[in-house]
Amino acid sequence: MKALTLKQPWTELVLQGKKKIELRKWNTHFRGKFLIHSSKTPDIKSMKRFGFETLPCGFILGMARLVDVKKYKNEKEFSLDKNKHLATSKWGKYGFILSGVKRVKPLEAKGSLNFWEFKK
Repeated sequence: MKALTLKQPWTELVLQGKKKIELRKWNTHFRGKFLIHSSKTPDIKSMKRFGFETLPCGFILGMARLVDVKKYKNEKEFSLDKNKHLATSKWGKYGFILSGVKRVKPLEAKGSLNFWEFKK
């Protein structure tokens, strides 16, 4: 099954339903279910910003469906979705729109860039 690696706390914010759009600098034609993997290295600045001290890193922690990709054409358009992606445009102009997010039993895994194939 395909998987996507996110740094913490972004993984946790997706799993809590607070982050509904994952930002990327690249586009994808992929649509469908995928596993959510937390990178081994957290985003320390964002951990502090959102009030997290520690979160699990290096694990498959959830599952979601990528239903569409939104390309942000300008800063105004980007700002309208601020409450859905919770980030700045430095993270990218492609918004991966997620649905059906759910937690799964943590499973240790090594991540990779882009969508990657998880094999047990």
